[in-house]
Amino acid sequence: MSASLRLPTEDGWTEVVLREPRAWPRHPRPHRSRVAFAAAHVVADPLADNSPGAPAVLDWDATLEFRRVLFGYGFGVAEAMDTAQRGMGLDWAAVRELVRRSAEVARDHGARIASGAGTDHRAEVGSTAEVLAAYEEQVGFVESTGSQVIVMASRHLARIARGPEDYREVYGAVLRQVAEPVVLHWLGEAFDPLLAGYWGAADLPAATEVFLDLVREHAAKVDGVKVSLLSAEHERALRAALPAGVRLYTGDDFHYPELIRGDGEHHSDALLGAFSAVAPAASAALTALDEGDLATYDAEMGATLALSRHVFGAPTFHYKTGIAFTAWLSGHQPGFSMVGGMQSARGVPHLARIFALANEARLLPDPELAAHRMRLLLETSGAAS
Repeated sequence: MSASLRLPTEDGWTEVVLREPRAWPRHPRPHRSRVAFAAAHVVADPLADNSPGAPAVLDWDATLEFRRVLFGYGFGVAEAMDTAQRGMGLDWAAVRELVRRSAEVARDHGARIASGAGTDHRAEVGSTAEVLAAYEEQVGFVESTGSQVIVMASRHLARIARGPEDYREVYGAVLRQVAEPVVLHWLGEAFDPLLAGYWGAADLPAATEVFLDLVREHAAKVDGVKVSLLSAEHERALRAALPAGVRLYTGDDFHYPELIRGDGEHHSDALLGAFSAVAPAASAALTALDEGDLATYDAEMGATLALSRHVFGAPTFHYKTGIAFTAWLSGHQPGFSMVGGMQSARGVPHLARIFALANEARLLPDPELAAHRMRLLLETSGAAS
């Protein structure tokens, strides 16, 4: 393949030669050596009014088919998380339908699914009791679908909590009631600025101690913790301090290859939005890890890192645009449209760089289709050369 495409950069233009697509092997059963969830995005219905503030309307066929793709590479799906635009356009009515439908697809595939439960369906809360009631409603719904529960961070609790004791009260009550062990999600302010000071402390070591105390007290109800702080050093220290049997699901989209590989004593499992963008290559890496082939693991997973770091570049909370754009380039959705009109959250040079990096990693199943769609974007944005 010798076709090429001129792409804009922040400094001018560059010529990108389209690479031959790679035949990535499918892996229809979960990987053995690590538990790996891909946090999946949602596909907006391009014919609906998905403008800012409007109720979310999804393209259900494309949304669910993308989950089948992820299951086919051996991943579980982390559903209705921030990757699916929780807190950025995906309302509770759409969340309920999404979790219900995705849980059915997971059962059909014998695949694992875990879904976010938070407090975002309440417009306002004024007390920790009301935060708890909101959590109980969402946790109960997720459990009713057969999905594992991911207890998401609460903007409401971050706003009204007076200190660590309020977090202990609310989370302790939730954990005493859950039917099966859950995943606790610590989402850092890089992903959501409204969660600054979570666990009642602005100081990271102090917040970590509050978090660890909670996990230790309720270890029997905690399958694992999902940490999205983008600090490999902090993650290594935290996973070494967790009680036996409690997993650390890395949410570090900048350092996941080394964290999943481990240091010989401890390793991280995975719950990553990045895996939605690099699923074929990440699956190949985990297959090699299952076989003890560390050199192939390092090569396969390492080749995904430049794309992930770019997609999750500052402001990190707009990474969802890159995930949806990659899916569009790859033919997994008919258009580049997002709930809340969020397709406009990244500029053309940023998106062009995504194309170049996905092409370099041979993650574009049909490079000609991807190039055609990239040209359409350049033309409609006024950036065609």
